[in-house]
Amino acid sequence: MSNFALPEWPCAYGGPSGTGDIKTEADDFIVEEILSFEPEGSGEHVFLYIEKVGENTEYVARLLARYAGVRQRDVSYAGLKDRHGRTRQWFSVWLPGKEDPDWSGVETDQLKILKAVRHARKLKRGVLAGNRFTLLIRNWSGDRELAEKQLEQIKAHGFPNYFGPQRFGRNGQNIVRAQAMFAGAKVKREHRSLYLSAARSYLFNQILARRVELANWNRALEGDVFKLDGSNSCFTGDAHDTTLAERVEQGDIHPTAVMWGRGGSLTSAEAGAIEIAVIAANPALADGLIAFELEADRRALRVLPEALGWQWRPVQLQLSFTLPAGSYATALLREIIGDAADTAI
Repeated sequence: MSNFALPEWPCAYGGPSGTGDIKTEADDFIVEEILSFEPEGSGEHVFLYIEKVGENTEYVARLLARYAGVRQRDVSYAGLKDRHGRTRQWFSVWLPGKEDPDWSGVETDQLKILKAVRHARKLKRGVLAGNRFTLLIRNWSGDRELAEKQLEQIKAHGFPNYFGPQRFGRNGQNIVRAQAMFAGAKVKREHRSLYLSAARSYLFNQILARRVELANWNRALEGDVFKLDGSNSCFTGDAHDTTLAERVEQGDIHPTAVMWGRGGSLTSAEAGAIEIAVIAANPALADGLIAFELEADRRALRVLPEALGWQWRPVQLQLSFTLPAGSYATALLREIIGDAADTAI
């Protein structure tokens, strides 16, 4: 199967100021899930907060199902986490009318149960408030003064909310398979959503890239649709509302781009023209998403990282920050380092 050459989507702050290595060791990449609610302490579902090293999310879910003697569909998680690093994430196991097994029996050197608590409902995808990251860039080399300026800009103004390269598969294979699926090729049901997501994410990144090129990715344009910070609530901007630009500057709201599907783009005027041009330039992906009856959605064009901090060591740079669920640490890293940012996070 042929490869798909992903574009070099533009950076917001002039391009990388240096190079470095990430994920050399597990503790170079630490991520902790932050739930959007507190488990109640009782109910049919056991919530497990698990620390894992070198194991992916789906493997741990299968392991928990076997150990608890339940069907795999009775084990849930809020989001996928890369196997490369030290990650702490939540799982739920449905055990109606059953006592908890001795969870210590599932522990290994690579997997630890940090907390077990009951809750009335299962853990659903996407219910995270965010993820807390601690990343170590080794063998850093470059313009430290420029890197400091870029980090200060990211802290103050955010960074473009690109989907990371892992969304598109190695060598863009998820886009290739999406195109084949849209052309009539049969695919396994469990792969269908992966390819649909890749196609939508590609179109979003293309729209965002155009707005980065035009230097208006973090500004209010006429015809924009905005998302409230920390919420999935969107609204169409009023051309006569003079407070929109100020609210964007303050981080209260964010301009968005379409996640293409049925219902199309809600934007108009200048913002709408950008979206329409990108969709028109990619008819196979856009029409395929409509044919598969996906409903359109909106995604913020920028991310404002919380508690962004950094520390310099000899030839090392350590970063710490919290991102909302669905945003990628690679999208931040690509603003300051080179090829290493292509590693999946």
